[in-house]
Amino acid sequence: MPISPDSGRQPSENPTEKGPPTEANRRRADRTPTGFTADLRGSLLDLGIALLITASVFVFLYLRVRAGRSDTVSVISYMADADRYWVYFLSQAFGWSALLWAYLAVVLGLLVSGPKPGWLRWRTPRIERLHRTTSLSVLSLMAAHALLYAVQVVRDRAAEAWGDRVFGAFVRAFVPGGHDGSTGWIAMPIGQAAFYLAIPLGLAYYFRRRIGSRAWRILHRFIIVVYALSVWHTLLYSTNVWYEGWPRTVLWLLQVPIVLLLLWRLIQPARRGERLDMTAEQTGLLPHWLRLAGRISVAVIAVLLIVVAVTGRDGGRLRPEHGGEVHDHADPHEHESAG
Repeated sequence: MPISPDSGRQPSENPTEKGPPTEANRRRADRTPTGFTADLRGSLLDLGIALLITASVFVFLYLRVRAGRSDTVSVISYMADADRYWVYFLSQAFGWSALLWAYLAVVLGLLVSGPKPGWLRWRTPRIERLHRTTSLSVLSLMAAHALLYAVQVVRDRAAEAWGDRVFGAFVRAFVPGGHDGSTGWIAMPIGQAAFYLAIPLGLAYYFRRRIGSRAWRILHRFIIVVYALSVWHTLLYSTNVWYEGWPRTVLWLLQVPIVLLLLWRLIQPARRGERLDMTAEQTGLLPHWLRLAGRISVAVIAVLLIVVAVTGRDGGRLRPEHGGEVHDHADPHEHESAG
């Protein structure tokens, strides 16, 4: 899933090819999924590293629950049984690794589509390739996050018939509005939207010959929305950053480099036709005023993120011991069925 607002340079179809492509080359290209198989193979090492990090995060979360120091248990008290709810904690770990890999993919995509920093020694084709393989890993990690969440729901509802358990888990994990919890009713559809948008928008790169480069570039710009929805879902729903404090503030602060890179990419895009010149004739996909408004909006967001990080007003909840309310994070029927 090449996950950047727009990969400004059109990737070369065959860097060694000279002159116009022949009809035989076109037919060969149509039979090949434009690099998908190669990228899939290339993502194996990338995904392996992601799985190692996921395992480390899982062990960390699991041990904190066992030690009685987990914020998840503070929000959902019955999850103090780490052995019973280990699948849920594994789902959390996959969620964090998916967000981390999405972060890396966005950064790589912005480096490709904007001016490359002088200190970066990697050549553009290498960054593009790493961007694509990292993005494919994001899709796998997101899918694992959602599937493991559904598995935990199936485990929780052991008293129900098998078909009801599977159907209920599917609805709750994959159908917008299927979660009955007060927080999940909002946060779950946001996460589901991120997942469902990531699949077609990310894989559109491999069909760019069929849909056209212009259509692909337009679609690809909305990938940044996928990342924003993922962060929003995390801030709303993750019990690991549920309360105010440094973990939640750090998550906010980490978005500042993304926004600054996006702003720099908008100010100095790699594609000449996307450069903003209010006096010149329109050459880009969007009118001048809308492109200017986009740049101003991103600059405002960057300032707001810095203010959040500096002030510590990150939208986190007060802990119950500090006078905060106990929130209904979980599905009200879940614990009854798990009984």
